Amino acid sequence: MKNGLVLITGPKHSGKSMAALALEKITGGEALDLDEIVERQTGKKVRELFREGSEIFREAEARALSSLIRLKVQDEKLRIIATGGGIIDNPEAMALLAGCREIVTVYLDVSPETAWVRILRSAAGSDTGTTATGELPPFLNTENPRETHLTLHKRRAEAYKALAHFTVSAEDKSPEEIAGEIAEFMELPVKP
Repeated sequence: MKNGLVLITGPKHSGKSMAALALEKITGGEALDLDEIVERQTGKKVRELFREGSEIFREAEARALSSLIRLKVQDEKLRIIATGGGIIDNPEAMALLAGCREIVTVYLDVSPETAWVRILRSAAGSDTGTTATGELPPFLNTENPRETHLTLHKRRAEAYKALAHFTVSAEDKSPEEIAGEIAEFMELPVKP
């Protein structure tokens, strides 16, 4: 498969964007981050949209996904889309995915504990390349953020596993290792 859409899903900080970039590098496809597309199309950061209301963000997310699906119809390039961790909770986006047979969905599986540690590190700015915001993601602005995270993680993990064509354990793997597994599963030609 030299063309089509690869949708990389998983919880926040499972490594979706980095795996997409690694897959781009070995296949010559094009990696796209759905949150970045949303920000470009709306002129607002994802956190701003969430503060305005999660439904506003979800509508923008579905529009961005729709534009990427339309773009795919226009050419023969492999597109690798890293989604946000909550796209599974977006009914409009899920309907778009159900209607597109060219999409292969990959789920990056990490434990809730690993995801939680990475979320905390990101908020503190101790992950490589991140800027400390001092804030948890908006969806965790609850009375008990850790419990909210655990509940969401478990529910979404089951939904993602049911949606995915392929699941990769991303617990202790580099983006390159994850990309290699995806390429092998999809029988994608890789650059020497």
